[in-house]
Amino acid sequence: MNIDLSGKHAVVTGSTGGIGFAIAKGLAGSGASVVINGRADAKVQQAVETLKKQVPEATVEGVAADLSNADGVATFTRRVPEADILVNNLGIFEPKAFEDIPDEDWLRFFETNVMSGIRMSRAYIPGMKKKDWGRIVFISSESGLNIPLEMIHYGMTKTAQIAVARGLAESLAGTGVTVNAVLPGPTRSEGVVEFFAKLAKEQGVSQEQMEKDFIAQHRPTSIIRRLATVDEVANMVVYACSKEASATTGAALRVEGGLLRSIG
Repeated sequence: MNIDLSGKHAVVTGSTGGIGFAIAKGLAGSGASVVINGRADAKVQQAVETLKKQVPEATVEGVAADLSNADGVATFTRRVPEADILVNNLGIFEPKAFEDIPDEDWLRFFETNVMSGIRMSRAYIPGMKKKDWGRIVFISSESGLNIPLEMIHYGMTKTAQIAVARGLAESLAGTGVTVNAVLPGPTRSEGVVEFFAKLAKEQGVSQEQMEKDFIAQHRPTSIIRRLATVDEVANMVVYACSKEASATTGAALRVEGGLLRSIG
């Protein structure tokens, strides 16, 4: 299968690094023009230059905006009024005991992880419906089905993304616009690497051992028995955004190494 997204315009939120950058690279490599997003202009421009070096033929631009609030989304969509492909990747996580999570954190996580995708989707759906073609993907997590005890507020937002994606897909029934959620498992992104590096230093072990211990202790049902790579996640997203995925909608697509034991 040769995925060709030539002529398609893609927006990937939270894409200056990690899974988001890998998705942007995958879409650009498949011919789509891509908009990279992050909060800091310097980091956005650095990501744009890196992508251009890695995919020399890419058409890519960057727009700095904080999409965790309505004003930031309005700023972004004024700069980029239309998109054929929207990947709602922006997200934050933080291990914290339930009793230590204040109201402010619950609201911050919901605004960032859930409302950003809702607002961005609302902005771009009218244009997609006019063209009778569009792809929206929410980057959820296996934590949306397997709520992590160490960060329940994060798991809550990931469950919400799955629900929004399914409901939105049904609301677009009969159109050429598909909506899906992609559920990565533990993935070796920059944020996760930094998290494990900090834990490894605190516990006096190597980062490699820290990662193995985490899988064994916290995700023991993993079949691949390792962290996924950002490119492995991006491959699923690029497919979901392709013309070939026209019958895939309303789905929760797993890239979690088999750690979720349910069949459905």
